[in-house]
Amino acid sequence: MTLMFICAAIGTSILNLDTLVAQSDSDKLSVTQLGSDKHASEFLISIAEQVPLHIHKHHTEIIYILDGTGNMTIDDKVVKIKKGDYIRVPENTQHGVTVTSTNPLKVLSVQTPEYKGSDKHLVQ
Repeated sequence: MTLMFICAAIGTSILNLDTLVAQSDSDKLSVTQLGSDKHASEFLISIAEQVPLHIHKHHTEIIYILDGTGNMTIDDKVVKIKKGDYIRVPENTQHGVTVTSTNPLKVLSVQTPEYKGSDKHLVQ
């Protein structure tokens, strides 16, 4: 039995995230939803320059860096991030990122519970 057949039979997905997003120079931010249910939503995000400081009032965000580097602000701290880093951002935590690599920052973002797009609040 092949792995893809097994995954289809139990309702799971296997995707190669290395080849999923092809960002052109004109795209500053590319978001691809990978899956979603009442428990969580998963996104592949490619960031050319930055994501402004914001909070999620009702969601925890888990971020895994797939490629690139950046300076991530989490509340009042700035940390350098790189491929392989895992970041857990609890609800009501200010966070944003500035890309420092020449290639876009590519991340896997998991929002829990399900994210429907209305819980991103910019911080002034």
